[in-house]
Amino acid sequence: MENKSVYWQRFRAYFFVFDVPLAILIFLIISTGIVTMYSAGMDFPGRLENHLRNIIIAFFVMWFIANVPPQTLMRFAIPIYVVGVSLLIAVALFGIIKKGARRWLHLGIDIQPSEILKIAVPLMLAWYFQKREGSLRWKDFCVAAVILAIPLGLIVKQPDLGTALLVGAVGFTVIFLAGLSWRLLIGLFLAAVLLVPTVIWPRLHDYQKDRVMIMLDPTKDALGKGFHIIQSIIAVGSGGSTGKGWKNGTQSHLEFVPEHTTDFISAVYLEEFGFIGSLFLVTLYFLVVVRGLMIAANAPTMFARLMAGAVTSIFFTYAFVNLGMVVGILPVVGVPLPFMSFGGTAMMTLGMGLGILMSVQHHRGLMKS
Repeated sequence: MENKSVYWQRFRAYFFVFDVPLAILIFLIISTGIVTMYSAGMDFPGRLENHLRNIIIAFFVMWFIANVPPQTLMRFAIPIYVVGVSLLIAVALFGIIKKGARRWLHLGIDIQPSEILKIAVPLMLAWYFQKREGSLRWKDFCVAAVILAIPLGLIVKQPDLGTALLVGAVGFTVIFLAGLSWRLLIGLFLAAVLLVPTVIWPRLHDYQKDRVMIMLDPTKDALGKGFHIIQSIIAVGSGGSTGKGWKNGTQSHLEFVPEHTTDFISAVYLEEFGFIGSLFLVTLYFLVVVRGLMIAANAPTMFARLMAGAVTSIFFTYAFVNLGMVVGILPVVGVPLPFMSFGGTAMMTLGMGLGILMSVQHHRGLMKS
């Protein structure tokens, strides 16, 4: 009996590592995504099966990372960051060009190294601030800005505006949570606003400028570049209060909505489940963000707190940008909806992020190292 008790304790230690409120919320989002993918992927044989495979792999990634204490994750911060930046440099030199962008490396299979930086950048920044806890000066924030700027510049150069937005947002979140003053924050915001027309806008690619202009007025090119966003807005609006019903969305099934199993899957969901469905989905994402912030607030070390805050920022940015893009209040930048859009790489990144949140919560009782 004593041996059985020991084995049970070991089993619990390795398998019961999930934060229950967070796990329930993610389960509801995944279930909603599977139902939506069944409808959206009806014309894509094997799409639902591949989506389920990605979810299963992401689950095991999450479980593995959740078992790794934050102190151990710190040891991998520098190697992961260096490898990630090195791969970005390799992309710039030897990368594969698809659809006018050089974002991929062929290493037996095509990989997109910029995805690694969504985790590598906050990991490196959190490690840096943890090492300087208690003695932070303005010079440290300058160094942190350089740590963020190097991969961000390489990603923008590819160009990949969607990933750059996510990496920039999550990196800035870490710097802000580390203690960036509000005065400096307001100053940076005002400087950015002033730089938009004179520095940032002229450096954008033509297609990026077109996306901004189309967002402001899709009817400017209703049958061309504005066609897809107009159809997406029509799909969302036609859902009404209760939606057209599962598998009854016309805009998606008649191929008017683009990428309706990936970036625009939320248009399928909103058309079929309407305003009430949108409230349910937005509430789930909101509660995930709230739970993530609670985990960050209760984290035992600066590293754990910053990583939990960074991962929460990833979820918020993914959901906010995707939903904003689909309803036409943000430019189309190719950002998936967490645990609903089809895509293996993004699913793995989200699985790693969830694993980090679970790890911070599960190991919160450990002594500060």
